[in-house]
Amino acid sequence: MPIISDELIDRTLQEYGVSANSDIRSGIQKYISLLRRWNERISLTAISDPLQILRFHFGESMFAASAVPIRDGRLADVGSGAGFPGIPLKLLIPTLDLVLIESNTKKASFLFECIRELSLVGAEVVRSRFEDLDERALDFNFITARALGGYERLTEWAQESLAPSGALVLWLGQDDAVKLQNKSSIEWRPPILIPNSDRRTILVGAHK
Repeated sequence: MPIISDELIDRTLQEYGVSANSDIRSGIQKYISLLRRWNERISLTAISDPLQILRFHFGESMFAASAVPIRDGRLADVGSGAGFPGIPLKLLIPTLDLVLIESNTKKASFLFECIRELSLVGAEVVRSRFEDLDERALDFNFITARALGGYERLTEWAQESLAPSGALVLWLGQDDAVKLQNKSSIEWRPPILIPNSDRRTILVGAHK
C-alpha cells in the first residue's frame, strides 16, 4: 500500500502548476518512504507527515520550474540537506544536470542513497561547502538554495559561479527577500509568492 495515493499526488501538485506523470509519482513515493526511514536516525526534516512533505517540499520546489522558469541546464542545489529543491526539480525535469552540494556527511550519505534508490541519471552529490568548490566545477545555469541562510555570502559566490545568462533561485520569507534585495549587487526580479503561502516566496536574481 503506497504511503500516499497517486490521486492525492496529482491533485496536490496541480495546485503548484505541476502535472505529475508515473515517473514523478513513483519517485515521490520512493523518496517519502526513504526519508521517513532515514529521519528516524538523523535529523533531515521536521516535517514527517507524507502530505506535508508532498506539499511543502515537493510542491513548493517544483513550482519554480514554471515560475522562474527552470528548464534544461546545469543546476547546483546549495546546502541541499534532504534534497530540496534539487531532487523534486530533477524528477520534474529529468534532463537537468544536477549537483547536490552538502557539507554534512550524514546528509550527503542520504543524498547518495536517494540518487541510487530513485535511479537519477545525471545527478551527483558533492560533499563540500559551496565556497570550497573547485573552480573547474562552476559555471552553472541555475543555483538554488532553500532555507539556507547566509544569503549574502551565497550571492557573492553566485556572481562568480553562474553562467552569463544563469539564474540564482532562492526560497525564503518575504521579509528576508526584501532585505536581500536592498543589500545585494545581484539584479533581482520581484519576489514570487508561493501558492498556499502567505509569506513564502521565490526570489530570482541574475548578473547585472
